[in-house]
This record gives sequence, structure tokens and C-alpha cells, in this order.
Amino acid sequence: MLLSLIYLIAISAEAMTGALSAGRRRMDLFGVVIIACVTALGGGSLRDIVLGHYPLGWVKHPEYLGFTICAALIATWVARWMHHFRRTFLVLDGLGLIAFTLIGCAVAREGGHTVPIILIAGMLTGAFGGVLRDVLCNEVPLIFQKELYAVITLLTGAAYLTLLELGVSLNAATLWCLGGGFLFRLLAIHFKWEMPKFVYRDEVH
Repeated sequence: MLLSLIYLIAISAEAMTGALSAGRRRMDLFGVVIIACVTALGGGSLRDIVLGHYPLGWVKHPEYLGFTICAALIATWVARWMHHFRRTFLVLDGLGLIAFTLIGCAVAREGGHTVPIILIAGMLTGAFGGVLRDVLCNEVPLIFQKELYAVITLLTGAAYLTLLELGVSLNAATLWCLGGGFLFRLLAIHFKWEMPKFVYRDEVH
């Protein structure tokens, strides 16, 4: 129940960030809604397609689609004041990242998949909605430049599976990883932790 509530909050927040990205590209309302839905639901949809898990989450629960569309439209109305809530969105984004990751891991685990596939499923669910958003907005995805996203999802998924393997109950493992992963994400934002970068310049001598 807790994870489901956080999921609804997270897809609403992600939909708003997607709507704002579409607005920066001067898209019409249809484009805004599409980008918002891709941002909020794209990671989970990609996971379900890769795992052959049907129906897709938003097809089985169309209310998720309703939440994202409403959040996207609200974002267009309150966009001029959104900068005042930047910190709030960072917090919600971090919480959503971990919630999405744990949900993705749980879906893959229930499907009987191996550990690497479970971790990848968690990463796809957590991080790839933002990747799809940036690609559709003709931008280099943030997680490939500076955001410590994918690593956090993989570590959170690994901790989740380790706790379950050690005999910790499902609810306890979920809560521990939700709190630990969320704290890790906030620390990464605060201290600006980043992955090492590969810089190559094709210089002609």
C-alpha cells in the first residue's frame, strides 16, 4: 500500500517534469501530454515489454494514465510558479526513482527471472522514463551526462535482493531499501556525486 501510494505521487511528479520539458520545446498540449506520459510510465512499459509481462501496467490500471494526464495539464497551468517548488520536485523525483526501482525488481522477481535481469528491470523502471523524455525532446539524457541515477537503481536493487536472500521479510526489505536508496539519492544531489566522464576530442594536428 505504501509503495502504491508513493508510486502515484511519483508518476504525477514525473509527469509534471515531462510536461515542463515539452514546454521548453514549445510543444502543443498533445505533445505535452505524450511527453508527460512517456516520462511517468515509459520506464515501466519498457520493462514489461522486455520481460513479456502483459498487460502493461497502465493498460491494466488505466487510472495511472489519468493521473499522468491530469498532472501534465496542471503543470501547464502552474508552470510560472514551478521554480518555487524545485526542491520539492527533487525530493519527489528521488522518492519516485527508488519506488519505481523496487516495483521493477518485484515484478521481475515474481516472474522468476535471474538476478541480473531483476536488477536491469529495476533500472529500466526507475531511470528510463527520463531517458525516453530527453530523447523525444532532442536532448542528451541527463543520466548519461551528470545524474547519478542508474548506479543508485542498481545498488538499491542489489540491496533489496540481498535482504530477501538473508531472510528479511518482503515489507521490511522494501522499507529499508526505500529509505536507504532515497537517502543515497539525496546525498548524491547535495554533494553532486557523478560518474567519471569520458571526454574525447577528435583534434586534427
